[in-house]
Amino acid sequence: MARNDKHLALLLRKSGKSYGFISRELQIPKSTLSEWFSGLKWSGIVKNKLITKANLLAQKRMRLMAKANQKRWLDWRAGYRLQAIEEFELLKNNPLFISGVMLYWAEGDNGKKSSNVRLANIDPRMIRIFIKFALKICKVSKANIRIGLILYPDLKDTVCKSFWSKYLKIPIVQFHKTQVIKGNHPTKRLEYGICMVRIGGAGLKEKIKVWIDLCSKEIMRV
Repeated sequence: MARNDKHLALLLRKSGKSYGFISRELQIPKSTLSEWFSGLKWSGIVKNKLITKANLLAQKRMRLMAKANQKRWLDWRAGYRLQAIEEFELLKNNPLFISGVMLYWAEGDNGKKSSNVRLANIDPRMIRIFIKFALKICKVSKANIRIGLILYPDLKDTVCKSFWSKYLKIPIVQFHKTQVIKGNHPTKRLEYGICMVRIGGAGLKEKIKVWIDLCSKEIMRV
């Protein structure tokens, strides 16, 4: 290694350059640079400054990424909300549309942050109407619908799944693992347990929330 290379390397290091930069510029292995600079106190100070600078740059990049992600989310949300507003004028006189929106407002998880649309009840008619709303109004694919049951220990899982599957016309393969809660059910109204329908799609949830707001305003104007 030429003596001049070490001299240039020292000058570059003193000017605040990293091992990587010096290695690329002078074609000197980093291991050699480490041997030259490891015992020099001022080189350690340069290293700490470079680390601080790198951390600041990383934080700046993270802030820019977070800002960009937030804008993408707001644009995405605005797109679905605008779509919901436009569709509302075409759907507001449809009984199935109104039924589905009101059911979700009353029994759904519209206040939660989950991206899934969930609705749970013991009344099979209510669940079936909401599924029909999802299929006919929201154009959800039946394959994207999942069913979950909540049962008391004295209810038979296979019997309850068979009932809900036939009534809702959803195959059992689309059922989640059943949740069993402690105790005995208080009334015979829970003969087949509690059924929860889940539909994935944050966009759909955003639209239904807009429809709830528009429906309530429309009804209160009457």
